[in-house]
Amino acid sequence: MTEKRDYYEVLGVERNASSDDIKSSYRKLALKSHPDKNPGDAEAEVKFKEAAEAYEVLSNSEKRGIYDRYGHAGLSGRGGSGFSSAEDIFSAIFGGGGGGSIFEDLFGLGGGGRGGGRARRGNHIRCTVDMEFAEPAQTSAKTIKVKRREICETCEGSACKKGTSPQVCQHCNGTGTMQQSHGFFSLRTTCSYCGGRGSVITDPCKTCQGTGNKVVERELEIKIPAGVEDGIQIRIPGEGESLEAGVPRGDLYCEIRVKDHPLFARHNDSVVLQLPITFTQAALGAKIEIPTIHGMSKLNVPPGTQNGEILRLPGKGFPNVRGRGKGDQLIEVIVEVPKKLTKEQRRLLQEFAKTEEENKSPGLKTFWEKVSELFSSEEK
Repeated sequence: MTEKRDYYEVLGVERNASSDDIKSSYRKLALKSHPDKNPGDAEAEVKFKEAAEAYEVLSNSEKRGIYDRYGHAGLSGRGGSGFSSAEDIFSAIFGGGGGGSIFEDLFGLGGGGRGGGRARRGNHIRCTVDMEFAEPAQTSAKTIKVKRREICETCEGSACKKGTSPQVCQHCNGTGTMQQSHGFFSLRTTCSYCGGRGSVITDPCKTCQGTGNKVVERELEIKIPAGVEDGIQIRIPGEGESLEAGVPRGDLYCEIRVKDHPLFARHNDSVVLQLPITFTQAALGAKIEIPTIHGMSKLNVPPGTQNGEILRLPGKGFPNVRGRGKGDQLIEVIVEVPKKLTKEQRRLLQEFAKTEEENKSPGLKTFWEKVSELFSSEEK
């Protein structure tokens, strides 16, 4: 186990340093090592927490006196819950809760990070939206139903019966914490009677049963941009939960679920279609009307098209969700060989086969030349 450093050494002050010196030193260290200024730096985070712990002890005359006499051992009986979190200490020094703290001014945080300028918001909620395969080909609107908690209209979020108000907790005197002392050790815990709120509700609201909020179902119309894919989440700002008056709602995140299609598959912004064609269509070429997600379209099959070859219809895919053009429709050609032939078909193919000996296709000719060379070299 790593031995704790001396708190005076951590803050870089003398043992007789004044309270102002200790506070000034902590401010410099906290700003320098805060995790939001050093993302991914584990060492900086350790230093940030170490400085906060040292400041909490040395800024408190009682704790500092115990530490001066007994060192770390004198404070060990307090356990982890005896110390505030590093972020709480930071916020107490620099200001927190609302916008415009010194930390936000220094580092440009927009209220969503870990700094002192973090703004409170309601809870985010999630839902799913089902779409047919071809629907993302254009922008669409969907009407959805979501269940969310909202502030109770009867008590306006107070959780109290109309005309009453919460009472100060008599057990913690409104502090929300309880302190137990054992000699020169003391332990501060959350008040078990009020749950840390500092107040209790003696006459709860009957509409919300004293919770201050209730679950309601809302019908919302959301706009879905063209080009969305299965699994994409769309954020609808301000349509989440708000459980406290004056606190902005959270957001609604809608996960898109696109249904499979019996003919088409999707690859990025392109649509893939497997197209069976006859042997003669592949050999002679053909113009075939085929389905796309935009309707029927003409496809030109060039003469000599091979099995598995990919043909392309430009712009017949999905729009890119970021506005970067459209994908294509990719047609994988499947050349079907007939299993049963009529007498006339067999006769014609036999005649055609005789001509193949005289006019072999390039691929076939190259293959058998390689076979011949391989076996000739082995015989030698």
